[in-house]
Amino acid sequence: MKPLNSLPFRVWVITLLLSTIGFTISCQNSAEVAEDSQYVVILSLDAFRWDYPTLANTPNINQMAQNGVKAEALIPCYPSKTFPNHYSLATGLHPNNHGLVGNSFLDPELGFYTMGDRNAVENPNFYGGEPFWVTAEKQGLKAATYYWVGSEAPIGGDYPSFWKKYNQKVSFDDRIDTVISWLSLPLEQRPNLIAWYYHEPDLIAHHDGPTGTKTLAKVEQLDSLVGVFINRLNELPIADKINLILVSDHGMADISPEKYINLNKYVERDWFDVITGGSPVYSLQPKDEYREQAIATLKAIPNLKVWERHDIPERLHYGSNPRIQDILIEANEHYSVGFSTDSSRYTGGAHGYDNANPDMHGIFFAQGPAFKKGYQHKTFINTNVYNIVINALGLTPAENDGNWEDVKDIFK
Repeated sequence: MKPLNSLPFRVWVITLLLSTIGFTISCQNSAEVAEDSQYVVILSLDAFRWDYPTLANTPNINQMAQNGVKAEALIPCYPSKTFPNHYSLATGLHPNNHGLVGNSFLDPELGFYTMGDRNAVENPNFYGGEPFWVTAEKQGLKAATYYWVGSEAPIGGDYPSFWKKYNQKVSFDDRIDTVISWLSLPLEQRPNLIAWYYHEPDLIAHHDGPTGTKTLAKVEQLDSLVGVFINRLNELPIADKINLILVSDHGMADISPEKYINLNKYVERDWFDVITGGSPVYSLQPKDEYREQAIATLKAIPNLKVWERHDIPERLHYGSNPRIQDILIEANEHYSVGFSTDSSRYTGGAHGYDNANPDMHGIFFAQGPAFKKGYQHKTFINTNVYNIVINALGLTPAENDGNWEDVKDIFK
C-alpha cells in the first residue's frame, strides 16, 4: 500500500476539494440568480371589453394603470373566440399558425376538436407552437397554469410543473388562494410563471349583453377580486419581484333575435360535407356538386360576409390552415347566424366578429419591476403578449408572430 502522503493521493485530495468548492460556488450562484429573478403572473378575464373601465367602477384596475402600463386596447386574433385567442396569447401565433382555428373545428387526420371533448382538449397533437409555460420550463423555470387553454395537454411532451383540469365550479376566491400558495412555495419549488383564468364577464354578458346591469355589476366584482389579489401579492416576501399582467381574450357585442340569419331559409345542410364553428362565424366545406350554388346563395344573403378560402382578407391571417374549410361566413356586427329555427336564443351578447371591430377589443394592464410606471401605450394585437411575458422573465422567445418593436417601450 502506498503511504497516504504520496503525491497521487495528495493530488486526488486537492482535486476533490477543488471540485467540492466549485460545486458549492455554482450552487450558491444558481440560488442567487433564482432569488433575484422576477415573476410573471398573468390573469385573463374572459370577454372583459376594453371600455369597461369607463363604463363601470373599476378603481383597482385603474390603479394598475397608475402603477404600471395600460394599453388603449388589446386586439384579438381572428376569429375573436376564446380558445383561439387564449392560445394566441400563450404562443404569440395567429390561430391559422398554431392550429386552434376556432372553439371547434375538424382536423383532417385527428378528427373533431371541441371545447367539451376531454380527449381532444388533452391531445397535444392539436396544439402547434410553443406556449409560454413550455418556453419557461425548457429554459429552467417552473411554470403553473390554472385553466389556460392548451395547458391540459403535454405539449412538447411535458405539462407545466403545476396545472389544473378545468372545473368552472371552483370559486374565484379559491383560485386566488391557490395562486398565492404557489407563490409561497420554497424557492426550489416556486413557479416563476403563473397563467390563470376567470370565465367572467363572458358568461353573464352572453345573457345580459355587454353593457347590461348584471354584466357591469360582474365587471365591478372582478375589479374587487383584482384588488384582493394585489393586496395578497403585496403581503408576499417576493412582492417587489412580481410582474402582474391583466388581459382579456376578446370583447363582446350586442345581439338580438330580430337580427338572426336563419340559414335554413337559404341553403340545404346536405350541400355541405363539413359545418364547423358557431355564430357569428362558420367554416363550411361544400360538396363538389353544390359548390357554386352554395357560394352564390350565401353571397346573396343580407348582412352576411362570405369568403372563399383564397379571398379571406390578408389582414385576418386566416385561411391556409387545413382545419379551415373552403367557405368562411361571418355575420355583420350585431347579427347572428346559424341553422337553428329558434331565434330567441340569439340575444344578449356575442363575439367572434372581425377583430378590427372595437367591440371585440380587450384589455392589457401590467405592473411590476419590469414595466414603466404610469405609461399608456397604443392599441396592439395580442400576439405580442407572448414576447412581453418571455422578456419579463429574461428568457429567449420561440418563433412567433409578434412584433417586438410594437411593445418594447412598455419596459423600463
